[in-house]
Amino acid sequence: MSPETLPSWPDAAADLIAIAAGRAPAETVIRGGRVVLVQTREVLDWEIAIAYGRFAYVGPDASHCIGPETEVIDAAGRYVIPGLCDAHMHVESGMLTPAEFCAAVLPHGTTAMFTDPHEIANVLGLEGVRMMHDEARMQPCSMFVQMPSCAPSAPGLETTGHEITPEDVAEAMGWPGIVGLGEMMNFPGVVAGDPKMLAEMAATARAGHTIGGHYASPDLGSDFHAYAAGGPADDHEGTCEADAVARVRQGMRSMMRLGSAWHDVERQITAVTERGLDPRGFILCTDDCMAGTLVHDGHMDRVYRHAVECGCDPLVALQMCTINTATHFGMERELGSIAPGRRADLILTPDLRSLPVERVIALGQTVARDGEMIVDCPHYAWPERARNTVRLGRTLSASDFVIPAPEGVEEVRVRVIGVVENQAPTRALSRRLPVRDGRVEATGATCQIALVERHRGTGGVTNAFVEGFGYTGRVAMASTVAHDSHHMIVVGTCREQMALAANRLAEVGGGVTLWAEGTERALVRLPIAGLMSDSPARQVADAAQALGAAMRDAGCTLNNAYMQHSLLALVVIPDLRISDLGLVDVTQFALTDLIETA
Repeated sequence: MSPETLPSWPDAAADLIAIAAGRAPAETVIRGGRVVLVQTREVLDWEIAIAYGRFAYVGPDASHCIGPETEVIDAAGRYVIPGLCDAHMHVESGMLTPAEFCAAVLPHGTTAMFTDPHEIANVLGLEGVRMMHDEARMQPCSMFVQMPSCAPSAPGLETTGHEITPEDVAEAMGWPGIVGLGEMMNFPGVVAGDPKMLAEMAATARAGHTIGGHYASPDLGSDFHAYAAGGPADDHEGTCEADAVARVRQGMRSMMRLGSAWHDVERQITAVTERGLDPRGFILCTDDCMAGTLVHDGHMDRVYRHAVECGCDPLVALQMCTINTATHFGMERELGSIAPGRRADLILTPDLRSLPVERVIALGQTVARDGEMIVDCPHYAWPERARNTVRLGRTLSASDFVIPAPEGVEEVRVRVIGVVENQAPTRALSRRLPVRDGRVEATGATCQIALVERHRGTGGVTNAFVEGFGYTGRVAMASTVAHDSHHMIVVGTCREQMALAANRLAEVGGGVTLWAEGTERALVRLPIAGLMSDSPARQVADAAQALGAAMRDAGCTLNNAYMQHSLLALVVIPDLRISDLGLVDVTQFALTDLIETA
């Protein structure tokens, strides 16, 4: 069963009624379990009948639904809970295609995902979004797509491979798997009443879909209120309790994320656990999870466990990653709970707090047992144009990474991007750096960072400085994952190594590589749009794990440092970022000079 073959509730209603009334047998009956009803926060010793990918009967005794061909599952006292939903995520951040992403997360109990493929939109435009949408529709679970809203995320501050237009948004709203507009990152544009942003939101609203939010500013004054008035229905950029409270007070859902690098749940969930606010306004999500996190730590099950560890009642935490998500997207009658007519997505687990996932049923079919997939996740036939996206236009050399100094000075004061561990925002630092032979030199904790244009082959290179990685020796790391414009980010202590790393990614068609002392120490190949691999998640996770080890060997001690690296071009999150057009002061949404004073 897949979303393509799943009958709609109206089409299946007559058959579901017959089964619930005992006039026809169910395909599957689950008995002997403790059914968790998130719609009422109850745990009942009930039974469940399933047919046509949907729940037909949920009640005290399903014996009348059993026929000679019915599969009867004895839950043996285990909890039966709804399949988990991820309300906001980007498949590309897992370095995986939708098929391999589903294969990685289904064993962890995630049966529904709301994904915003704005990474591939920046590289391949609407065509790339359609490819993601089409592969998502093939999967044995519910992967819904939000049409990306902002490519570029900040017009005038970056150049993307393709742009998304209001016409693109209006077209996508008619696709069967589209459920909303992806995060509206251009919040200054919304606040200013930008016609393009308003047109995209209007097309979404007219289609009856949900507008995703992204308000990445600590300012909760008039700009925040103006943004809320524009229509975004949720936001995941909060980092503290005040952020969460402000959003739900405006009628938005506060999406609290625990991804590979973003640990924002603990500081926000106190709005529910301590302040006692209505939990219906709060949703759990991941945003960005790398393959290594998915394979070794989990997905939404990991977020759920973390919320419980933070003091949240398990049943409330379950609501935040099931029915709250479904309700938010207008799909409460379709998923998010164990109730008649809904998609038959559920988990069998012996413990509600630690949530070990023993069996996963999605769309009425057992898809995973004891952490292993038992069905296939079909692959889309990715065309060559999706695999040939790294175009530098020329071979780079060390001279491309030189930062010239004003004449006649021995040192300069420069702006430096400061990485903040486990958070998306950066700091705007100021450092004095030496000048040698007319070139500004990175020293000590300060490294060079470069943004290399890779979509149109212009040969352009923007240089700046970054601090927080801790690299020592002659080191450089390059990545064609560079949110959101997805040019190529190179960070290093040595210009020669930076050139070697950049040229290597052009050679292999995209990915991540780390070089030290003239040798490649790690490589993660991401041939699809320079963002994803269609290899199994475990293989990608192993390569990513080797990359992490190579980064640590090079002196980097940051948690999930690769994710921090890949977000340094995200010009909609304060304070300081880099783009193909220069250094960006996100607090002002303007380009700024690298050198402050000589």
